[in-house]
Amino acid sequence: MSFTGVGVGLRRPHLEAVAALSASPVPFWEFAPENVIGQGGRKARLTREILQRDPVLTHGLSLSIGGPDDWDPEQIRDLKAFLRELEAPWHSEHLCWTSLGGATTHELLPVPFTKEGVARCVARSRELQDRLELPFLLENISWYAELGEPEMDERAFLTEVLEGADVGWLLDINNLYVNSVNHGFDAKAWLTGMPLHRVAQMHIAGHDWFEEDRLIIDTHGAPVIDPVVELMQWVLPRIQEATGKAVPVLLERDNAIPELEELLAERARLQVAYDAALADSEVAG
Repeated sequence: MSFTGVGVGLRRPHLEAVAALSASPVPFWEFAPENVIGQGGRKARLTREILQRDPVLTHGLSLSIGGPDDWDPEQIRDLKAFLRELEAPWHSEHLCWTSLGGATTHELLPVPFTKEGVARCVARSRELQDRLELPFLLENISWYAELGEPEMDERAFLTEVLEGADVGWLLDINNLYVNSVNHGFDAKAWLTGMPLHRVAQMHIAGHDWFEEDRLIIDTHGAPVIDPVVELMQWVLPRIQEATGKAVPVLLERDNAIPELEELLAERARLQVAYDAALADSEVAG
């Protein structure tokens, strides 16, 4: 199955409404397997019904790619079986660490931008891709402070991990925008020279501005702002040129979740922007 267009993250407040529909109102959903594997009850049943009916991509939350803890063999076994059941084209995770010594932080924490950090993420990403027997994508995260003295910048770190592990890139355009504002760099210049040929999917989301701290936080709790949409439109045709295809974009909303109709209206607005960006590139070409 070919994935394209703008999809939406499938969230629990919308399960009843989505399950009641006769067909998917979006090109695809994205879902975290952790929220259904091994779970029972009505919510899990509705989720499985939707995933069996509609196109779906998967995005993980808990594998702590940059962390030191070994994975639970049963967790990897169950994830592999679940992805195979869905016939998932790939599985994605965050380039971060989330747990240490068996304790989970429930936060996406940055890996130090060091050679050691690169080596750890490369080895674990290669291992996971081999064990899942499925293409694996890593997502660039938003980060607010460096952990220790960096040996390289984020661009070099991300590139070395993607190339060294030979995995795909889930380009989160809002995370990039948030970082560009908080750390004072130009997002388009940052993308120039990056391995766009490895992008298989994109994320887009809203964020919140905390005036007292003069800081943008990637909350996924607000509509996507115009500068982020424009950045998506700028990079889409460049990715298409690098990959030979139009990659799917996923609208995330995890806080202050609106009614389904409002979320679908935002998705439709983003779809118009997505189509316009690719149409303009065809005209220019």
